[in-house]
Amino acid sequence: MPQLAIADAFVDAVREAGDDDELLTLLTDFCDAFNIRYFALVHHIDFGLDQGPAIRLHNYPGPWQQWFDENRLGRSDPIHRASELTCAGFRWSTVRDLIELTATDHAIFAQARIVGIGDGFTIPAHVPGEFTGSISFAMDLGRPFPRALESIVQALGASAFQAARRLTGVRRIWPLPRLPITSRQRDCVRWSSRGKSDWETSRILDISKETVIQHLKQARRRYGVSNKVELSVRALHDGLVAFSELGGRR
Repeated sequence: MPQLAIADAFVDAVREAGDDDELLTLLTDFCDAFNIRYFALVHHIDFGLDQGPAIRLHNYPGPWQQWFDENRLGRSDPIHRASELTCAGFRWSTVRDLIELTATDHAIFAQARIVGIGDGFTIPAHVPGEFTGSISFAMDLGRPFPRALESIVQALGASAFQAARRLTGVRRIWPLPRLPITSRQRDCVRWSSRGKSDWETSRILDISKETVIQHLKQARRRYGVSNKVELSVRALHDGLVAFSELGGRR
């Protein structure tokens, strides 16, 4: 069977995975089918400290996970940091083009080589309001990651992360608002986030300034924040306001 047909079958199966164990098995079988040695599907958090739903499915060597956790690298790992700066999959050999590598980063790569982890490819996962994550595929030490597989693992990786979110639950940076935001509150938050004063917002929405103030007050209360800046940040992460709306003209 051609590679693309095999990959399509795995993507379909991953989307229908019924639990974490099934997803783990599918990822293992996928890697075996394409002669990929390792995979890791993770949220970029400190698993030693952070609580709540989170994703971590991998087949990395046990000593690597132990060393990784002991050094609390969930948020500072160079591959994870590089994932913050791109929406496309990237080869590990190009990480230096995305971030400035430190002496600690080089030590992390050296430790990976010690346990036998070689060249790899990572697909970032960015969902507004959630901690970032990624899925990585890696070869045995000394084997380059095949360029012919880049588009295949990117398609499979995106589907696998989405399936893991469905099965495990999402890892939100902040909790959802205590009550849903109304459409008029959203309008006021949107214009406030774009730098409009209460008076300017009232003119745009054709309501009184006092009404704008009350809508923003209620929105802050529902989010549990105390000022407009915090409200704007929360609204951005929740997708209530789009980044493209900030700083734009009416």
